[in-house]
Amino acid sequence: MFAAATKSFVKQVGDGGRLVPVPSLSEADKYQPLSLVVKKKRCFFFPRYKFTSTPFTLKDILLGDREISAGISSYQLLNYEDESDVSLYGRRGNHIVNDVGINVTGSDSVAVKASFGVVTKHEVEVSTLLKEITTRKINFDHSLIRQTRSSRKAVLCVVMESIRTTRQCSLSVHAGIRGEAMRFHFMDEQNPKGRDKAIVFPAHTTIAFSVFELFIYLDGAFDLCVTSVSKGGFEREETATFALLYRLRNILFERNRRVMDAISRSQLYLDDLFSDYYDKPFSMTDISLKEGTHIRVNLLNHNIPKGPCILCGMGNFKRETVYGCFQCSVDGQKYVRLHAVPCFDVWHKRMK
Repeated sequence: MFAAATKSFVKQVGDGGRLVPVPSLSEADKYQPLSLVVKKKRCFFFPRYKFTSTPFTLKDILLGDREISAGISSYQLLNYEDESDVSLYGRRGNHIVNDVGINVTGSDSVAVKASFGVVTKHEVEVSTLLKEITTRKINFDHSLIRQTRSSRKAVLCVVMESIRTTRQCSLSVHAGIRGEAMRFHFMDEQNPKGRDKAIVFPAHTTIAFSVFELFIYLDGAFDLCVTSVSKGGFEREETATFALLYRLRNILFERNRRVMDAISRSQLYLDDLFSDYYDKPFSMTDISLKEGTHIRVNLLNHNIPKGPCILCGMGNFKRETVYGCFQCSVDGQKYVRLHAVPCFDVWHKRMK
């Protein structure tokens, strides 16, 4: 009966589908802000999830003894009084039959009267909680973490808000035939024995709650999934390996791109240098023909093997030469390898 009333309350209040009805009166005190619940999909054919309470809070599964200081704000939500009769036929009727716990033989409908009175909403200050958990880590040795992690269908959640009653409340149910005399008729002496049921439960009873899922990484860090787009769970070994390989791929790609950019700039520089040399008259560029300039020599005659030209060898291909200059030196060598034409003249034009 209590489950039927809380389901009806959640359906009427709404809250965008985030609100979950408390399944039983005996577990109502376990759905308090910052309490932990386990969310698990029932099976392939039933898209709805089942929420199971736990005796732990968020602090219990974190490393360290520091308390969570995120405050909880409270305010009045509404005054709830509901009187409705529900047909026993159809999907909702089947749920009602299982929840109300009374004899419905020979009946086609059930009248339910729920008097919750003023209910209050108690919710965690999300911004404060997010700041606190940025440096906290999950304790993987905790029994709840080990058990939840072993199931791929289970997701650990934190209760972020709860809706509670403020006074003693009553629930009444009557099974009968739909008609004018049936609606909200709860007089025991006028009904067959066992076809009416009424319960009273105390104030400050939680009737609904909402949760944020937790996504827990392999290093113990975790995220609070504050939107419906993000999903909770545990990071798997294969997921972490794939993410590492993806990051390495991006690093190598960026490094190769920088190397190719450097080679391209070097090649453009040489192309501009040679084009500038060839575009000018020969008499102005052939410095080696002028008096007092350095002299080209064949390095093979001095037992020096050929190698890449210091000027044009900076491109994509190492252009080798046997010529050079003994009057110039670079990098500790007492000579400079340079092609006879045009690198020798371009080099000395730059040096000049």
